[in-house]
Amino acid sequence: MQQSPGGEAGVELLEDRERRQWPAIVRALRNPNFRLFWSGNFTSNIGTWMQNVAQGWWVVLHMKDSAFWLGVVGFFGAIPFLLFMLFGGVIADRVDKRRLLLVTQTVMMVLAFVLAGLAYLKWLTIWELALLAFLNGTALAMNNPSYQAMVPKLVVREDLTNAIALNSAQFNMSRILGPTLGGYAMALFGVAGNFFLNGLSFVAVLVALTRIRYPEEELVRHEGLLDSLVSGFRYVRSRPQMHVLMWMITVSSFLTIPFLTFIPYFAKHQLLVDESGLGWLLAASGAGAVLGAATVAWQGSFRHRGRIISFCGAGVMAVVVVFCYSQSVALSEVCMFFEGFGMILTISGVNVAMQTLSSDAMRGRVMSIYGTAFLGLPPLGALLAGELSRHIPTNHALAAMAGVSSLAYLSFYAFSKALRELD
Repeated sequence: MQQSPGGEAGVELLEDRERRQWPAIVRALRNPNFRLFWSGNFTSNIGTWMQNVAQGWWVVLHMKDSAFWLGVVGFFGAIPFLLFMLFGGVIADRVDKRRLLLVTQTVMMVLAFVLAGLAYLKWLTIWELALLAFLNGTALAMNNPSYQAMVPKLVVREDLTNAIALNSAQFNMSRILGPTLGGYAMALFGVAGNFFLNGLSFVAVLVALTRIRYPEEELVRHEGLLDSLVSGFRYVRSRPQMHVLMWMITVSSFLTIPFLTFIPYFAKHQLLVDESGLGWLLAASGAGAVLGAATVAWQGSFRHRGRIISFCGAGVMAVVVVFCYSQSVALSEVCMFFEGFGMILTISGVNVAMQTLSSDAMRGRVMSIYGTAFLGLPPLGALLAGELSRHIPTNHALAAMAGVSSLAYLSFYAFSKALRELD
């Protein structure tokens, strides 16, 4: 995430001096503009998770080789992050960020309503679903850099770290509420109802974007796109700690995170639960993630980050292996909780380390490269898992990928002095 001082804008954000004494864990919410932004995105993210759970359930119900097609749809939905996020960061530096967000959020709202209409009329096919997932992912790839870059302008400098943690918390709280509500909504209204409710949820973030007081930006030109990208990659490669962290996030994004795409498959075929059961599985992961984000927000910083990232990450991947072979709903719920908790601690550790290690001049490019690896590689991993599932049992395929990832994390720690010295 690009960091910038709150400055004069920050003073304006807190000019309502009656500001109440907010608890330290949520103090960034004392900033009125950030409160609007946070609540609007929270509502929208709940709708997005309702759509995600309905999308996966539709694939499981309508496609015989559901594990393979879950991988295909996951690939189409997330590959835009790999293809377009770096360009989205460049665009975000050249246009008004709020206007760009209004455009991308509107596009995603329209796509949700189109999806609802096709599902309601029973005209939805797997390729139409994949195409709409791709278009939605493209809008998200354009949206994400501007979203992250706006946050520092909505809070005073002293609240920035807390604002980052609260953004992570609201995203993961939506992982609890969205799938849970989505499971019950599907039972009442069908998958088309979930898609429609997601479209309505975008109204909240659009209203928030029009109401926040956002400071005027002086848009400047930068060096050429390719030159900027090349210098960013060279910068990361030249710093051993940053380099090994980038490899670690690459491995986990490619081999472990795709597991989340296949939760609907495990819910229906291995755990034998219905829509609400699927919602509770995803909610357990979200609950663990919220606790992880709250831990980061409350603690502020951790010592021995290299050790925490390595062993916590390896532990998450071991939990995924256990989930892949679990026949018990209760055990699977526990696994999902610890997966969410450990994943947030690991990812937060990497994120904070990357920002701390980077210079101000390079931070934007460093975080765009990080974001591309983190969000762009899971679709390739989902495609690999889907293809493997056509030749070996799905649980074997995903367990093998997570197991290799866990061993890789332990190997990075064993052989990288730079990682062991990361504090």
